[in-house]
Amino acid sequence: MPTRVEQFVSHLDRLSGGIEPRFFPFEAVRDLPPVTVMVYDDVPEPGMLTGFTYGVSLADHPHWQLGRPELCISVKSDDLRWPLVLGHIGETQRGDNPFHYGDTINLGERIAPDSAMTAFVIFAPAVLDRADFADINVGETRPINICCLFPIHEAERRYIQDQGLEAFWKLGWDPYDVKRPSVV
Repeated sequence: MPTRVEQFVSHLDRLSGGIEPRFFPFEAVRDLPPVTVMVYDDVPEPGMLTGFTYGVSLADHPHWQLGRPELCISVKSDDLRWPLVLGHIGETQRGDNPFHYGDTINLGERIAPDSAMTAFVIFAPAVLDRADFADINVGETRPINICCLFPIHEAERRYIQDQGLEAFWKLGWDPYDVKRPSVV
């Protein structure tokens, strides 16, 4: 029987069409196995990076009754800082942050030098079908659900807090463009 991590990586392998990811383990800051980021180059299209965590779902949180999250990001960039920030967020916030859709994460500093973005909004992955990001069976009673972190500007983070994610989503922005100007 494949292990939990083997089942999750196998799921990601199917999604990527067999593209081999690069693995970046993070130093554990909790009494759990460390978070690892898997980075796929040119997925879902050339010029993009897509990253997924594994290890966030190993923690417990009282809100995680029906499933446990892992994080993902897809950006038009070749800068590894974008997917690697998932490992930092995942390792330091797992068990404390419920990673609910519509929540924001403020890093308080630029994520990468090529962008003025300093925050993320959490929502369903736009590049995946629901069957590919929700209720991923890893051999346990609580499946994995993939939550996407979309890079945003500080002004957009405040707008989401004031007006809600739905109002922000309707503003017509490119969720993958890390060099775009703020839409608010």
